[in-house]
This record gives sequence, C-alpha cells and structure tokens, in this order.
Amino acid sequence: MLIIACGALARELNMLRRADCRMVFDVTYVPAILHNRPEHIASAVKARIDAVRGRYHRIFCAYGDCGTGGALDELLRAEGIDRLPGAHCYEFVAGNQQFSALMSEEIGSFFLTDYLARHFERLVWQGLGLDRHPGLRDDYFGHYRRVVHLVQAPDKAVSDKAADAARKLALPLKTMFTGLELLSSHLEAASIASPHG
Repeated sequence: MLIIACGALARELNMLRRADCRMVFDVTYVPAILHNRPEHIASAVKARIDAVRGRYHRIFCAYGDCGTGGALDELLRAEGIDRLPGAHCYEFVAGNQQFSALMSEEIGSFFLTDYLARHFERLVWQGLGLDRHPGLRDDYFGHYRRVVHLVQAPDKAVSDKAADAARKLALPLKTMFTGLELLSSHLEAASIASPHG
C-alpha cells in the first residue's frame, strides 16, 4: 500500500503509524507549498503515480481537491485511485458536519491546521509576499472575519504560532480540538489498516 499525500499531512500520518500498529503503508509526499499554485497539484501527484507504477497493489491519495478545480479527481478517476473526502484538509480534519457548522457560523473563516499554523510564516506570509508588501494583507484577507485553528495534537508552541498568525492577519482566533480520529477512520475505511495488525 502506498499513500500519496500532501506534505501538510506528514506529521499526522507519522503519528497515526506510531500510534496504531495496524497502519502499515508506505508514503510519498507532494510539497505543501503547491497549495499556493494548485494548478500544479494534479501533475505532481501524477508524477508520483508514474514513479511507482507496478510496485504497489494499491495506492491511496491523502489529499482534498485543494483548489485543483476537479483536475485531481479527474486524474485519480482515470488511475482508479481513491482519495480522502472533501474539498480540502480542513473538511476531512474537522469532519463534514462540523466544518459545515463552522462555515454556517462564519463564512469568513480562515482555517489553520497544525501544519499551517507551524508554517504560516513561510507558506502564507512569505509565500504570498506579505513580508515584502504588508499592504496586500487587506487584498488577500479583507473578507475574512476570523481565524479558526483546528487542533490535531495539542502543542503550546503550535498554539502560539496560530495566535501569532491571527495577530498578523488582525483577526480574532477561534480554537477547536479535532484530534486525528477522523483522519484515522478515513484511512481505515480505505482499507489502509493491515488486516494482519
């Protein structure tokens, strides 16, 4: 079994493997920075598929659509590969029902996973050029009304980084614990857990 995963899930997938001996799989990662250029995600996933073709009985994609506009799903359908449900990681981390409730509560929510909180400075602040042109903040984030940190594993350093990100965006912060149970259940449902565990 191989999982082709977004680099933003590396820590979480490793935590699940350490916590559950039934989680037996190899994993290869696509750089998370591609979220800033989602038109390249499908081709990067295709390159990973081509590189391992014939070496695995099954491949699973740990990705949402992530802004590919359906291009990733089109590729995966053609290859016969399933992926995690939802448009993006926020949805499969929080769960569809909880994510929908958060969006109904405030459609102008900017979401942070633990990964994005840890790497906000590099991926968002520098990635969007806000370190060089801070005046662009309102252009990018003027319609947002809050930051929502979806906490997968409690960690004060990560919480501090989420708070710092909210301060930089001049938005209030809401914190919600999600854990890894939903991600784990999605992987188990995809038959990634070894039946010999």
